[in-house]
Amino acid sequence: MFILFLIISNPKTLSRGFALYILLCYILLLLMVKTKQLTIEGMEKLKKELDHLKNTKRKEIAERLQEAISFGDLSENFAYQQTKEEQSFLENRIYELEQIIKSAVIIKKNRQTDKVQVGSFVLVEMKKQKQEFQIVGSEETDPFQNRISFESPLGKALLNKLVGSLVEIETPNGKVSYKILEIK
Repeated sequence: MFILFLIISNPKTLSRGFALYILLCYILLLLMVKTKQLTIEGMEKLKKELDHLKNTKRKEIAERLQEAISFGDLSENFAYQQTKEEQSFLENRIYELEQIIKSAVIIKKNRQTDKVQVGSFVLVEMKKQKQEFQIVGSEETDPFQNRISFESPLGKALLNKLVGSLVEIETPNGKVSYKILEIK
């Protein structure tokens, strides 16, 4: 809200395109505020990121702003403009994280491990290759760590399936079949 006030009250401090970008981001954030499903680990990760942004990055940017201000004439001060934009992105990310944390629902995995559920580790076989995935909320998705969202095509296909089930998903290269070997 503060950023929106900044834009309306003094549009010369930011370029028009950037001001419009911030306004659109704000509107999108308002539209996207809905409950997010997170594992306990995912919630802790977001809280750590929020803490880092608030306590470390804010200070770094404030120091750089002070330095840029000391250069004089702010209207043609590239370092100042760049740091202000960085500050804006930082504040948007802080706001986004606060909204996610505030509205998040912690996923508690059932002890029942015969069906794939959010939080499950699933060992699958595809074309004689085995791969293990963890099914997680959309905010925790990390393909490099084999953490896939329950909202992704593969995540949706795996949910509530049993060991031995065969699931198929459509990819740009055609259909791909996965056989569920193990659920933890």
